[in-house]
Amino acid sequence: MQAAFTTALLRWFAQYGRELPWRGISDPYGIWVSEIILQQTRIEQGRDYWLRFMERFPTVEALAAASEDEVLLQWQGLGYYSRARNMHAAARQIVEQGGFPRSIEGLRALKGVGDYTAAAVGSMAFGLPAAAVDGNVYRVLARHYGIDVPINTARGKHTFEALAQELLPAQESGTFNQAMMDFGATWCTPRSPRCIYCPVADTCDALRTGRVDQLPVKEKKLKVRERRFSYIYVRYKGTTALRRRPAGDIWQGLWEPLLVENGPLPDLGCPLTLLASGVKHVLTHRVLFVDFYLAEPELRPSLPDEYQWINERGLDDYAVPRLLQKLFDLISAR
Repeated sequence: MQAAFTTALLRWFAQYGRELPWRGISDPYGIWVSEIILQQTRIEQGRDYWLRFMERFPTVEALAAASEDEVLLQWQGLGYYSRARNMHAAARQIVEQGGFPRSIEGLRALKGVGDYTAAAVGSMAFGLPAAAVDGNVYRVLARHYGIDVPINTARGKHTFEALAQELLPAQESGTFNQAMMDFGATWCTPRSPRCIYCPVADTCDALRTGRVDQLPVKEKKLKVRERRFSYIYVRYKGTTALRRRPAGDIWQGLWEPLLVENGPLPDLGCPLTLLASGVKHVLTHRVLFVDFYLAEPELRPSLPDEYQWINERGLDDYAVPRLLQKLFDLISAR
């Protein structure tokens, strides 16, 4: 049964696999960049970012030599900025050790690289016989084999990784990993899967038992925390104040204007103009509700030391969270 499943998926991939700019390359750098970008990013958006990123940083040496601000600026809008910081740090690791590691253990030791990414890069770039198990693979295997072990538990992780490894054809590991990802992303989708056309429908347990919509199983998520921010764009004689966000919180290393969280608005020596109220921004385990203000004082106000006064014409040189682009757009429209 396992051999038949593997063969069917490879045949399906040969006909229906997605055409992507990083497909068919053996360069571990390009493959690695694509895998990091596609974590938490839709492939339609990720494709354009990959092309721009590879144009700006065509080699791992170029990425390693860049500043963090340059990397974050190219990443702006993708979210989950720790991915960019980790990739930058890993690029420097790779350069220091003389090139990409060619083992799963070596890849796994890179900053920000987990089991899935190590297996994906290792199998596609070096032909290593390692199964890459992501959300798409969990879904395909859970449905086809009728597995109701929660996928976000240690037992579930072990169960699915062992099964994926058993199905993996050692000589076509990279191709099979891509086939599983594409099949889950385009055919065996979370909603409205194409069961009627499925190449393995005859042996799918979920289809036979009417559980397609019930698998895979997940344990309940953590409670979402709400936070309330007020951002104040302070404009003084063609300059504005920004600070770099500190470590240990969302958006580490990105820039932001004057922030007040759950407190009274400061006295900046002038009225504050409310530009937008209650803007909702959803993050993992957090929901932000944000007010945007504009302050235009006649005298430059005293702000905490971490804020720097910069020329407004240079704002595009600072990487900011996507949320704050809404504030800047409101300012530009005035």
